[in-house]
Amino acid sequence: MSKLSGEILTRLQDLFPQGAALHEPLFEGNEWQYVKECIQTSWVSSRGAFVDRLEQGLTDFTGAKYAVAVINGTSALHLALMITGVDRDDEVLVPSLTFAASANAVCYCGAIPHFTEISRNTLGMDPDKLDSYLSEIAEIRDDGFTWNKNTGRLIKACIPMHTFGHPVDMDNLSRVCRKWNIVIVEDAAESLGSYYKKKHTGLFGQLGIFSFNGNKIITSGGGGAIVTDNEELAKRARHLSTTAKVGHDWEFIHDEIGYNYRLPGINAALACAQLEKLPFYVDQKRKLALTYQDAFQDLEGGKIITEPDDCSSNYWLNVLLLSPENMDCRQEILRKTNANKIMTRPAWKLLPDLEIYDMCPRMELDVSQELYNRIICLPSSVKLQKS
Repeated sequence: MSKLSGEILTRLQDLFPQGAALHEPLFEGNEWQYVKECIQTSWVSSRGAFVDRLEQGLTDFTGAKYAVAVINGTSALHLALMITGVDRDDEVLVPSLTFAASANAVCYCGAIPHFTEISRNTLGMDPDKLDSYLSEIAEIRDDGFTWNKNTGRLIKACIPMHTFGHPVDMDNLSRVCRKWNIVIVEDAAESLGSYYKKKHTGLFGQLGIFSFNGNKIITSGGGGAIVTDNEELAKRARHLSTTAKVGHDWEFIHDEIGYNYRLPGINAALACAQLEKLPFYVDQKRKLALTYQDAFQDLEGGKIITEPDDCSSNYWLNVLLLSPENMDCRQEILRKTNANKIMTRPAWKLLPDLEIYDMCPRMELDVSQELYNRIICLPSSVKLQKS
């Protein structure tokens, strides 16, 4: 075992002598009470008080004007892209380092993911490199839209993803997208409770999405939501998520192809209880981040990634970034920590490196590849931090 991998294992074992999972939910609030209430009232499907309560709670917490609860973050992103006009054969800018759902949702629309470089400071999209790249490969035509000169396709939208809960540089990215008339749909699946310059993530584009998957900061088992300040877009999201059913006392009338994406009430009940604990969860995760920073501050060969300037991160996942000269130790570190019941993981494999996306356009991705080889995700459950 190398000296570095032994040192990292020792420090993690000092923190978690009984071992630690990567991310586990914590249920210590009103979950049982609300789920039982939901069952007792029989409103367990996609209607009922808890769905409405969850949507109101999300708008109260984030500052968005409207929220639409759906079955998961991927369906939220799919609907958001559709509603903003992403169509077959359009291109959508997607960060190279993100979970597959970001690109999958693009494909659900019949569109093509176009992979972009990430920033060392945020781990999200790099606005300056994106602007320079578009200046080389794109042009704004008489219709006012941006077209890829190499493929002849419309570049319609951009999906910034707030990696591990750390906000993207949204001021500069918004500037670039305005310049090129590209719609922003924020993938804030990991960043509920994160703020960019005191504004909640998910509120910088036409629409934003959150996920309540079992590994997120709050969970409803599955679940997700679309947020927006545009009333018409919110109405359309709600309509499409309920199979485009037209309201009627007894007739079943559908006026377009819709989707069965509405969040069931029993999941919403769980989410409502979790949302009540969200401020506490964010506080605990930020304390855990400080614990990691203190434990690894003098480590030679790596450092803990911290939130970008002018941001407040929920630290959804804490990350150890190996120094470039030590990236070859990563596989050994992953093997040793997991063998000792401390669950660590690499970042997601870069999407353009997956065979299913091999033919998609992409920028030069040197930073993405380097950082992918250096990242180790650390145990980050709320329950790991003792108040």
